[in-house]
Amino acid sequence: MTIPPEREAQILRYYHVEKWHVGTIARQLGVHHGVVNRVLGQAGLAATMSPRPSKVDTYLPFILATLDKFPTLTAARLYAMVQERGYRGGPSHFRQIISCHRPRPKAEAYLRLRTLPGEQAQVDWGHFGHLDIGRARRPLMAFVIVLSYSRRIFLRFFLDARIESFLRGHVEAFQSWRGVPRVCLYDNLKSAVLERQGDAIRFNPILLDFAGHYRYEPRPVAVARGNEKGRVERAIRYVRDNFFAARAFADLADLNAQAETCCNAPAADRLCREDATRTIREVFAEESTQLLPLPENPYPLLERVPVKAGKTPYIRFDLNDYSIPHTHVQRTLTVLTVLADPGEVRILDGERILARHQRSYDKGAQIESATHVQDLVEQKRAARQHRATDQLARAAPASQKLLTLAAGRGHGLASITAELMQLLDRYGAAELQAAILEALSRDVPHPNAVRIALDRRREEQHQPPPVAGNLSRQVQERDVIVRQPRLELYDKLKGQSDEQP
Repeated sequence: MTIPPEREAQILRYYHVEKWHVGTIARQLGVHHGVVNRVLGQAGLAATMSPRPSKVDTYLPFILATLDKFPTLTAARLYAMVQERGYRGGPSHFRQIISCHRPRPKAEAYLRLRTLPGEQAQVDWGHFGHLDIGRARRPLMAFVIVLSYSRRIFLRFFLDARIESFLRGHVEAFQSWRGVPRVCLYDNLKSAVLERQGDAIRFNPILLDFAGHYRYEPRPVAVARGNEKGRVERAIRYVRDNFFAARAFADLADLNAQAETCCNAPAADRLCREDATRTIREVFAEESTQLLPLPENPYPLLERVPVKAGKTPYIRFDLNDYSIPHTHVQRTLTVLTVLADPGEVRILDGERILARHQRSYDKGAQIESATHVQDLVEQKRAARQHRATDQLARAAPASQKLLTLAAGRGHGLASITAELMQLLDRYGAAELQAAILEALSRDVPHPNAVRIALDRRREEQHQPPPVAGNLSRQVQERDVIVRQPRLELYDKLKGQSDEQP
């Protein structure tokens, strides 16, 4: 409780001049006696009112002995232990008492760590919320690496924290710096350290192979020693406060383009902490000459995942389905392999590439090759209707309910599906979904009701009727523009025939 200075002066005057006790002052001024004790304590005076006996006094020796042996034991567990020994007080008051008697850790002093030019870099991940891509919610992870001597920052955002993205961040940083530091410090993150027991460390074997390719030493920091990688921690805080806060971006590529601009301009123009007379850009120019040279060949960075194909000509990779030739489904002894980078997904059968697809970061999407689907449709004639039904289900989910109700009323599903596919081509998925919902609300599961709803929505929005994309051959020939002949030639011929005798 905060009281004005006038009330504090009043409390001190009643205590000094009138010799009132704490309880009397609190009662007469209408404040809590703790407020009076606080004012007197800030003035260097000890309260004359003796504290009331507490129920916990009997258990204080046991509590202090337990906290001395187990300093981090929670107040809830201590409360349960003293309750078993007969304590009947409330939990909130007990927590206040424990907070007063819990031993405080001793303050620890740290040495300032200095490094030589080109000697060390510090690496870490930073979590920056999520990105919604279609139906998927992807984590937005920032890969941050900073040179310890010049404080030069490299920043790149990814949609995961996999080891492939982790190493790709290293490669892009080394290429940007045109060199490699001799040591890279890592926190105990899974991308670098798989297991640690005391001084025994088991590095990720992929990271060890990567470090051997670029000829640097991977080195983990000690457990609970965040000060050893304070430079990258401050760099992440700088990115969070000075770059990412209130940042608007269209997509991941736009965000990374802005991050690169930030690293090359505002972040590089800051004053260096080790030498306040120079900027980070100037110190980095000195440090870059001491970096190790890049190897001739970059390290291969592809996600390699074994997959299997079921009954349908698709394989599942990273929440999405990618099409393959139908000749490779349900092969029990054949394990396909996915090789993926941020832009492309390749599906291999041994050394032979079966399919190439653009990578999708959506969820539940079907990425298809027209050749794969057409080959299957030509082989199985009955697959055409199923194919159309599947397209309708993905474009307008309400079509499934319409088909179910239509089948229950004895309508032909093949003709209904064909008509709905024509409406989908002409009006689009969003308009078809809305029209189907309107037809279902009127309990008329028929394409005619859907067509009427589509036309009415067009009229309400003052839009012209859509033009079908695929007209029949007869309609195309009928609508061919015929040029009107010039009649002056006929008039001239007629005039010549009249002049002849």
